[in-house]
Amino acid sequence: MVNSFNKKKCVVAVDAMGGDFAPQNELLGSLDALKESADFELLLVGNKSKVLQTAQQLNIVLSENMIVHADDVVEMNESPINAIKSKPNSSLVVGAKLVRDGKADAFVSAGNTGAMLAVSTLIIGRIPGVGRPTIGASFPTETGKVCLVFDAGASVDSKATHLFEYAVMGTIFSKEIYGVKNPSVGLLNVGEEESKGNEVSLTAYSLLKKSNLNFVGNVEGRDILKGKTDIVVCDGFVGNILLKFGESFIGFLKTKIRKYANANLVNKLKALVVKNVFKSALADIDYQTYGGVPLLGVNGISIIGHGSSSPLAIKNMVFRAKEMYEKNLIQKMEDALKNYASGK
Repeated sequence: MVNSFNKKKCVVAVDAMGGDFAPQNELLGSLDALKESADFELLLVGNKSKVLQTAQQLNIVLSENMIVHADDVVEMNESPINAIKSKPNSSLVVGAKLVRDGKADAFVSAGNTGAMLAVSTLIIGRIPGVGRPTIGASFPTETGKVCLVFDAGASVDSKATHLFEYAVMGTIFSKEIYGVKNPSVGLLNVGEEESKGNEVSLTAYSLLKKSNLNFVGNVEGRDILKGKTDIVVCDGFVGNILLKFGESFIGFLKTKIRKYANANLVNKLKALVVKNVFKSALADIDYQTYGGVPLLGVNGISIIGHGSSSPLAIKNMVFRAKEMYEKNLIQKMEDALKNYASGK
């Protein structure tokens, strides 16, 4: 991790070969970010000839100095660990090494999620005191604020100590990125009573209750969209199911409205009236607005995006990485893991 915090521009490395529409969307999105904000440096990691060829097709003038060559690409269907071993010169491995070696402050990729998790954990390494890194998912709520769910799929079969770590790192992220002064933390469970849950939940409850976190107790699935707490912690197996279910909701509503509109002319007119209202009301659910999700707990900034990421999503991923660097989140999380556990 680059240690010269605030003494130089943030360097963001983008996996130019990751994603379903690479390198086109990666080029367009990252360069749009550079146009909007000149106070960071951009590195494009990927096959130099393909990146330059795509830039030419898009009528983009691109300096070769911005490109870090990588021969291989980890495909979406490849086994993460096998791909890392068999493709040491892939854009994912090369990008992670840039952060590890202090040549970049952040790495952004819309490529193979499992491989991105693996290179971030194995190559960049973990923050001291972190057993498992975690991915957070942002859910809109009735209150208008965001509810962050950790873990949303970085790993499964979490231990109670991991859930505690998710709560600590989530608290720092909520404070620094969303400006919540004292984020409330809830433990996802099958009931609100302290005695509910399996052995992991019961132990995690005890750890959270004894800590200096703003722990409010158990919460249920329905409490997430109600905005009962700022942060909800759970096992990654459960969290990823929540995330995928939530992401499917807009598509489900669109299909229902389309079927309703196609029934007759009157229904079609009614649907047209609410179309713009519907679009505006659900804008904060669209993944493009936040771009990707940060992998918290690694000793560097790692942002993971959808394979289908648009240029807008890529741009917002770059901006999120830059924001995390400027707010010194890695060091703050390391400090918090010591302080919250000790009650300081």
